Amino acid sequence: MAYAMTDQILTLIRREHDATIGLRHIGVLVPWANTVVESELPRLGLTHIVWHYARLVPDNQGTALDDSFLQGLVRAVPGALGQLSRLPLAAVLLACTSVGFSYPLDVRVVSAFDALLAGLRRLGARRVLLLTPYPDHLAEREAKALEAQGQTVVGHASLGCDDGFAEVTSDQILGLLGRFTRAALADADALVLSCTAWPTLDVVEALEARTDRPVISSNLALALAAMSQAVA
Repeated sequence: MAYAMTDQILTLIRREHDATIGLRHIGVLVPWANTVVESELPRLGLTHIVWHYARLVPDNQGTALDDSFLQGLVRAVPGALGQLSRLPLAAVLLACTSVGFSYPLDVRVVSAFDALLAGLRRLGARRVLLLTPYPDHLAEREAKALEAQGQTVVGHASLGCDDGFAEVTSDQILGLLGRFTRAALADADALVLSCTAWPTLDVVEALEARTDRPVISSNLALALAAMSQAVA
């Protein structure tokens, strides 16, 4: 029988959620055009967590995923943190995976990339297949960043998009599997769905069923990071 990392992640999240006494407040910094984070996190039913969102508005006022946009998000972090500064937060999450593997941050936030790495470590996955909606060069950058953190990326596939991630369909995500050889699928411990801005919750089960491999997404990883911080 296939084992499911989603089940393992949700078990960890639920265990830590149930160990939490009272309400815990978690700040979430969200790129200004991202509509998926605030739709997926509440679906996990974490009633002990109060999510507080602040928007990251890049100074170029753009939405296309390029280095100018990412650098603008980094510059917007202090202002977004200021919006949350009067709240009793257990942690602040940066709901952008691309910033996390592209630019160092000198503030105390947990990026979605940090959360993915922590989730993979906790679940014992060391060899991964990387699926993204990103332009190819960003997918390659993330693969190198994962390798630099001790993961072995046995393959990566991307949709080549730089915008409109919320419109990605489950069929498009499933279609990425055709880019991998059977050998790569057999060699992987897990699949990584990188990016907080494409909708992945509804496709994880199908990916696991088709590959017999566990799946971790950026938003599931953020939820696990939130619970880890909440009980720390």
